[in-house]
Amino acid sequence: MRAALSILGLVIVFAIVMFNVKHQVQTLAPRAAASAGAASASRNLPESVKDQVQSSMDQAASAAASAAAQP
Repeated sequence: MRAALSILGLVIVFAIVMFNVKHQVQTLAPRAAASAGAASASRNLPESVKDQVQSSMDQAASAAASAAAQP
């Protein structure tokens, strides 16, 4: 009898934990979708950074060339 009550108690605790997990997953689902949208937008970020770095390097090279051409 004691073992049966212990098992029943474990099943009840497991059901409560699973209910809480389900509730948390439902709460986090909209946030995960928003994060996925933000992640796809940030994938373009390295390309824009690359373009900015290239532009800065071109400006520095042209400034160095013009400074070297002047006596």
